[in-house]
Amino acid sequence: MHIQQLVAYWPLLFGLSQAADQHSKFDVLDYIDPLIGTANGGHVFPGASLPYGMAKSVADGNKEIQGGYASNDGQITGFSHMHDSGTGGGASLGNFPLFAQTGCVDDDINRCYFPSTLRASDKINSSVVAKPGYFAIQLNTSVKAEMTVTNHTALYRFSFPTDGTPTKLPADGKTPYSPLILADLADLSGSRTDALISVDAHTGRISGNGTFRPSFGIGNYKSYFCADFHGAKLRDTGIFINNRASNTRKSFRTYDDGQNPILPAGAWAQFHPPANNQILVRVGLSFISTDQACHNAEKEIPNFNFASVRSDAEDAWREKLSVIKVDNTGVSDSLQRTFWSGIYRTLLSPQDYTGENPLWKSNEPYFDSYYCIWDSFRSTHPLLTLVDPHAQALMVRSLIDVYRHEGKLPDCRMSLCKGFTQGGSNADNLLADSYLKGLKDGIDWDTGYKAVVSDAEEEGTIWTVEGRGGLQSWKTLGYIPTDDWDPNGYGLFTRSISRTIEYSYNDFCIAEMARGLGKHGDAEKYLKRSGNWKNMFDPNSRSKLNLTGTQDYNQFTDSGFTGFLQPRYLNGTFGFQEPAICTDLYNFEGCYLNPGGHETYEAGSWLYTFYVPHDQATLITTLGGPDQFVRRLEYMHDTPGLFYIGDEQAYLLLFIFHYAGRPGLSAKYAHKYIPSAFNDTAAGLPGNDDSGAMGSFTALTMLGLYPMSGQDVYIIIPPFFPEVKFTDPRSGKTATIRNINFDASYNNIYIQSAKLNGKPYNKGWVTHSFFLDGGVLELTLGPKENTKFGTAKADFPPSASTNFWN
Repeated sequence: MHIQQLVAYWPLLFGLSQAADQHSKFDVLDYIDPLIGTANGGHVFPGASLPYGMAKSVADGNKEIQGGYASNDGQITGFSHMHDSGTGGGASLGNFPLFAQTGCVDDDINRCYFPSTLRASDKINSSVVAKPGYFAIQLNTSVKAEMTVTNHTALYRFSFPTDGTPTKLPADGKTPYSPLILADLADLSGSRTDALISVDAHTGRISGNGTFRPSFGIGNYKSYFCADFHGAKLRDTGIFINNRASNTRKSFRTYDDGQNPILPAGAWAQFHPPANNQILVRVGLSFISTDQACHNAEKEIPNFNFASVRSDAEDAWREKLSVIKVDNTGVSDSLQRTFWSGIYRTLLSPQDYTGENPLWKSNEPYFDSYYCIWDSFRSTHPLLTLVDPHAQALMVRSLIDVYRHEGKLPDCRMSLCKGFTQGGSNADNLLADSYLKGLKDGIDWDTGYKAVVSDAEEEGTIWTVEGRGGLQSWKTLGYIPTDDWDPNGYGLFTRSISRTIEYSYNDFCIAEMARGLGKHGDAEKYLKRSGNWKNMFDPNSRSKLNLTGTQDYNQFTDSGFTGFLQPRYLNGTFGFQEPAICTDLYNFEGCYLNPGGHETYEAGSWLYTFYVPHDQATLITTLGGPDQFVRRLEYMHDTPGLFYIGDEQAYLLLFIFHYAGRPGLSAKYAHKYIPSAFNDTAAGLPGNDDSGAMGSFTALTMLGLYPMSGQDVYIIIPPFFPEVKFTDPRSGKTATIRNINFDASYNNIYIQSAKLNGKPYNKGWVTHSFFLDGGVLELTLGPKENTKFGTAKADFPPSASTNFWN
């Protein structure tokens, strides 16, 4: 090349070099903000964790405490080591919090602050740093707390003010610089019953255990901890009870006296001034014993090397996230943070408690904190199947092992306890999804099939926490009556509409597994039962909407649509529940899990009438054909207050336009809710994250995919990036979805045509084989809906009534 040509090409070469350099410097951790969803009810855990890690450390507040920390004006009461993320029920875990103080006023141990109400301190909001594997915060006491983790151990680094004069002091007091760190026999919800704590007078080691209650279930669990200190010479040790402390006693036991709130109690260690003004605290955790908690700590963090532990945690996150690559050209940093943070939160739970299960001996893995499968089967586990299929297989094995030892698959499980069943037996859907997508990795699918059949055929003793209730009516009448007579088990007699809907889908998922296992008689049986949803459809029912703000139901406006799912009684007659109940238009909070609840769960019949994931073809006919179906669905999305995207069963309603030949509308409504409802702010979730269910939905939608979980179907829309790539961790093969005519202003969001591996492709969906085998799906985009792509019946996603045996 001549020098003149080189000069002419220099700007282009320089630009390419810059782009390559920027790409090489891309660090996915820079686009993860754990604080997303820590305000306005998202309940996200923003602290330090590994993927699926048991140890999860963060500063605990005293307002909106489900995730420990929240971005509000709450005060900080401690720093604890285990949490759940995004839960919608009561607060969970947060056991044995630490709290650090620079010293005690007038060097009097009883002038330090021991109960959480006294030690609660304001935070300096600008000091908060949340990164994968790391969390830091400074209090108005000038104490700074940093934390990182390994699998079963939390490591804290407390930095103290050098002048020994924190701001939270009586005006007439002086505080010598002699740091004190306490450990509290408490949890976030104050559920402790009996507990034991002790402190070693020579080493300062504080260890103990306690019995606590789960946040959304029954029973109790026992937890153990072991805290060691590094960085300062030990001065004194002791215990505290209520607001008094002593250095003469080194252990204390609490009992369940039935009182609420519980008696504050714990132990403390006090130190001479640390040479570098920092003290490290290593907290080992276990559900087996205190000895095992200490062993976990000593094995995982032998040297108190904070920087090394943090670096290892960051590398673990980078490795897990490396299977997805995106071309981020033109995509805003805000959307990139929304996307990557969603994937990150998906990998926080379920938590790997393998080796920490005291309930039974087994060589199988044990995972916990599913919170709840009713939420997570829809998007969390399908995304894990793409990102980390081995971990998903281990989770399936764990669920099957729960069935072996407890007799039923869980629908929810946390803290080693049985969680509440919100509707159907949705582990059936999760297992079917993994089975249909070919997961193996040691999964015993024969036992897995027995487990799902048990859900369908054998009523649980307490079907509030496992299996299904009302099975006699389900088998004989084909629906769950609102006035059901069910002496065969014990459970909550509500949600007759939504339970009927969910049981229908559960049975369809079992039918698919039966078909795959060659059990054709079972497949026919459960396929037939999957049509039971139709028995709750009242073709004459109507809906009145509160569009003017009046409180008089008689003044509500008729929606103009006829036919909704309605309560039905044992004698076959229909009752009436206003379809708009449990929306922003009418009694939003009326459908929660409680004895006074209604016949739908966390949504009204407007939503549940559309919720037939397995047979949209029959539903569309039932609702008057494609045009009427689309008109009703658009009406629901476009009428303010009628549609709430903040509960997981709502996700489906963005994408079922595909079944009526209008895939462009699925893309349109995906862009309506991202980023308006799902974004990168602290209040950037429309509801509880539910252990990453909101995060996984966001990420999958931005990847251009909606998994019909429980089926081998991914509905496709254009990704929010020019190109996305999935590399299967097992085969190493890469599946690419590429947008042609992508524009970052998102005017071109409608697929005009598509090619799969260079050949024309008109289906609005793909199967999991695309990701297993690899390939390239090219989507040519335009600003208007196309009348050819995905509009022919042959190109619709499959339905039970039209495609089951194909």
